[in-house]
Amino acid sequence: MSAEKLHVLVVDDSAVVRQALSAILTLQGFDVTTAADPIIAGERLRSFTPDVIMLDLEMPRMDGLSFLSRIMQDDPLPVIICSVEAGRGTEKALLALSRGAVDIVAKPRIAVREFLYEAAVTLTDAVRAAAAARVPKAPRATPRLTTRVPSKESSSGRASTEIIAIGASTGGTDALRVVLSGFEENAPGVVIVQHMPRHFTRVFAQSLDRDLRIHVREAADGDLITSGTALIAPGDHHLSVRRARNGYAVEISDGPFVSRHRPSVDVLFHSVARVAGASSTGVILTGMGDDGAAGLLEMRRRGARTIAQDESSSVVFGMPKEAIAAGAVERVVPLAGIAAAIVETRKGQHG
Repeated sequence: MSAEKLHVLVVDDSAVVRQALSAILTLQGFDVTTAADPIIAGERLRSFTPDVIMLDLEMPRMDGLSFLSRIMQDDPLPVIICSVEAGRGTEKALLALSRGAVDIVAKPRIAVREFLYEAAVTLTDAVRAAAAARVPKAPRATPRLTTRVPSKESSSGRASTEIIAIGASTGGTDALRVVLSGFEENAPGVVIVQHMPRHFTRVFAQSLDRDLRIHVREAADGDLITSGTALIAPGDHHLSVRRARNGYAVEISDGPFVSRHRPSVDVLFHSVARVAGASSTGVILTGMGDDGAAGLLEMRRRGARTIAQDESSSVVFGMPKEAIAAGAVERVVPLAGIAAAIVETRKGQHG
């Protein structure tokens, strides 16, 4: 789908944000319509159907979550949440993802115009990914554990001798929850890159940690990779893996974008390939673009087992498709079977 054919509806009560987004997206060849609140947006939707909606959450007359629910029930469309990057905004944005939104882009509380222009590449990539996304009529259902494992709070993970490295983008928050919910509390250490703005990754990790058998937290520089724990790359920072005295540890850096992203799946996968090789498993999940394909190929060349999410269960089949085309993928598996496939491949490696 070409950018010239995409029509974006921007719904935000800030005139500055509407003007900045309209200018950025128009320069990229998109057609843009704006609305100052959901009531006006609803009127606009009677006369045309946009390819993507960019939606603020805090607005007068109707809040963004209510409008999102109405869109998903009446006539589902790809929705990108434009949310402030601190405070309650992060929690509401993650709730919006669970209700059917496909992505989040951040906006600060101050210097909004300057920030949005600096983030032009990220914004336009998000719109193209959203336009390619499969959007179900009802909010996506993901498994949630109703009770927590009693030993989880007191367990202290041992240094992991194996690494499971996972990369995801658009649609990845739901996909990661499905995969990680299949892991037992003694699973090998997990390192994750999910394309997501800064601050949102911390809240996302906390929400997973509340529901899963394994520990999940936002990674900090120097963290050891331990059994029963998943470390998520902080938004806007790369995560790589290095050898440590007792196993493996993570490094957090703010270097240049790689494969158009920071954090980049390629940065993670290349580092795991170098230091862990055959003691690792690489998994590429739903997302737009080719981030992770080269790194996953390097993992496979060094003896790692590699898995990609299949097309039918992917919100966007871009990243898995590119990895498959590159020859980086050993197995293509539906989302619901990926956790079991990881266990099987690791047993096969040791068998």
